[in-house]
Amino acid sequence: MTLAKVKNLYDRDFALWIEKTVKQLKSGDLSQVDLENLIEEVESLGRRDKRELKNRLITLFEHALKRRYLPLSECYRGWEVTIKRCQFKLKDILKDSPSLCSFLTDICNDCYQEALENMRIEYDASFPDVCPFAKDIDGLLNHKFWQEEK
Repeated sequence: MTLAKVKNLYDRDFALWIEKTVKQLKSGDLSQVDLENLIEEVESLGRRDKRELKNRLITLFEHALKRRYLPLSECYRGWEVTIKRCQFKLKDILKDSPSLCSFLTDICNDCYQEALENMRIEYDASFPDVCPFAKDIDGLLNHKFWQEEK
């Protein structure tokens, strides 16, 4: 199969391209592997995890802000569940890729600012300009954000 046909398969049927590429890699038949698209896909995996961490952290901060600063007790349980869900998902990603811990702490301020902007659009409430929450890994993954820091 020529490289043009392999690329055509990548464009035509991604799932079949994956199946074929995995078989080629497992058998050691590297001469026919579509390296260009394989490299692109592997690189995208790292970007995907970083995007997922960023999105989860923004959601975590949004719900932490709502839970701590909005007097809507009928909503607290749902916000707390979302906070815990985000923490569990962040833990899962970091368990698989511990090297992303530093990335997570690096993006905290930017994620908080994005969450803050979203909350100020959604609610007429006073939220702090500077992140009032722990920004270390343990604090992000385990803290009950509705409780004041000790």
